Amino acid sequence: MAELPKTLEDAIAQSREAVKSALADGITRIQVELLFPELKFMPVAEQFIPVFAEYESRLKVFFADAGAAALARRDWADVPFKILDIGTGRTASLQAKIQPEDEIFLFIAPTSVEVPQLEKLCELIGERPFVMLNPRLEDSGTVGIGYAARETRKRFISTIESCYYLRPVDDESALMRCYPGDWEVWLETAGEYQKIAELPKKPSGDEIDMILMKEQPQTTDGTPAKKPSVFKSLQRFIKALSS
Repeated sequence: MAELPKTLEDAIAQSREAVKSALADGITRIQVELLFPELKFMPVAEQFIPVFAEYESRLKVFFADAGAAALARRDWADVPFKILDIGTGRTASLQAKIQPEDEIFLFIAPTSVEVPQLEKLCELIGERPFVMLNPRLEDSGTVGIGYAARETRKRFISTIESCYYLRPVDDESALMRCYPGDWEVWLETAGEYQKIAELPKKPSGDEIDMILMKEQPQTTDGTPAKKPSVFKSLQRFIKALSS
């Protein structure tokens, strides 16, 4: 069973193994999320991409926009695969981006803005596998998105298996999932992170709060000790992962 990673490199290595296991089990719509503030997606992508080494030119990599794709083409000049952008063009231009010889696809940090194009691309991909690395598809800050668009986004997201997920909850706890394992809540006790709960489905924020409350030390009047600030917690956790 996977342990809570101590460094960002460990987390990326775990995510690669989770994706390999999911692909071997025939899962074709895969998601990997490393949810830390200010985490740059390009260095993470660079460490993650070796999971596809065997596919060589049969891999196709998509970035959210043309600018990010151009930077990747410049920085990854010698890679065997093609680098494209999801774009916001017509359906005809999207169709040209998916070719019969393509076997597997990687989408790097797509956002809620690209969901209509992303869904069309995934329809063209069909039964072939794809992986989304650090997608931001549930961005509640999108302005002017209507009910139909929200439902489309929700339906599309529900078809994707979360094979690796790691997010700090507060400065002493984290939520993790590493396929094929369950969702796990980890809590720091005496300097060591311990797994305190396993759940078959992703827990809601309220469910996580209830789990953590049971583990919290009580004050003298019987109420739970005050939680530390979330801001400090995120800083501390990402600092530990990046060290």
